[in-house]
Amino acid sequence: MEFDFTWVLLGFPLAFTLGWLASRLDLRQLRIENRQAPKAYFKGLNFLLNEQQDQAIDAFIEAVQNDPDTSELHFALGNLFRRRGEYERAVRVHEHLMSRGDLTQHERERAQHALALDFLKAGLLDRAEAALRKLEGTPFEEEARLALLSIYERSRDWANATEIAARLGSSSQGSFSTRQAHYLCEQASASAATGDAAKALNTLMQAVAMAPALARPLIDLAKLQYQLGNAHDALHTLLKLTTAAPQALPLAAGLLANIAQNSDEQQTTLALLKASYAQAPSIDLIEAIVKLEKDPATARQWYVQHLEREVSLVAASKWIAGEKLEDERHHALVQRAMDQATKPLMRYRCAACGFEATQHFWHCPGCQAWDSYPMRRIEEL
Repeated sequence: MEFDFTWVLLGFPLAFTLGWLASRLDLRQLRIENRQAPKAYFKGLNFLLNEQQDQAIDAFIEAVQNDPDTSELHFALGNLFRRRGEYERAVRVHEHLMSRGDLTQHERERAQHALALDFLKAGLLDRAEAALRKLEGTPFEEEARLALLSIYERSRDWANATEIAARLGSSSQGSFSTRQAHYLCEQASASAATGDAAKALNTLMQAVAMAPALARPLIDLAKLQYQLGNAHDALHTLLKLTTAAPQALPLAAGLLANIAQNSDEQQTTLALLKASYAQAPSIDLIEAIVKLEKDPATARQWYVQHLEREVSLVAASKWIAGEKLEDERHHALVQRAMDQATKPLMRYRCAACGFEATQHFWHCPGCQAWDSYPMRRIEEL
């Protein structure tokens, strides 16, 4: 039986036609998908610009479903989840990205950084630390170190914080010597609390050497020296404060007066306090001066002098406390009212977040900022 080549000749055009139709259908489907994906993406972007995050998330989810291979959409979606506080969903998106084998090295590092931020925002500090450590040697290294520094400060891990601050200081992030001095002071405080005074003294000496113009190491060192019975050394340390950081003297005025009372430098210290007050009046300086003045009448006159210079309810209350009212039966009531009114004025307030406290903090417990508390009471601001 002979093969009929007529069928072959007829089959070629038919196969070509079917192939052409198939390609046209594929191209049409591709065009439809490509139109749908950008449309959903731009719709999400529009919602985002109008601060409609719920609608933006829905639009980005639609875009991801239409084009699951686009990493940028995944990054946008994960960041949106994090901003909304939906950290579990953000983690899932970024972990899915990390599991993909088609990511470039830069995209993988970017996903690792985003995942670390998810853990950090969620308060999962252990997982955040592990994720951030993996960013060493990447373009996100400096950002990761700053985040690690924040973690170690929050967890009061001063040894690791010191290590990270040293690395940041050796890079282009500027000087971290002040921050490192604060860490040393924190470590010295922990050593003193456990009874290791020698280690605390040595650590504070290092802090003074690292940041000579910082007030805290000098004040903490003087406190420790005074507690150990070395009044002379403590006084010498605080005299350094008057030249290194004179604006911080009100914080140490009470300690300085106590030390002077137990030494033969009382008159010298009194003259120093008066000179400091003349430069920058402060109720804390007045209290120290009153404590060292031998004549009670002269001492109380300082409150009047302060009132002549500044309007001060605190000074007025202090002065009234030693006065005799016409009707002495009401003196206690008046004094109690004055003391109650002046309590809020004697607090310290963080300049960064407004957190108020009865004591001065070097590290704000509210916003975690360093050196954000002015060295003066609220009334004097």
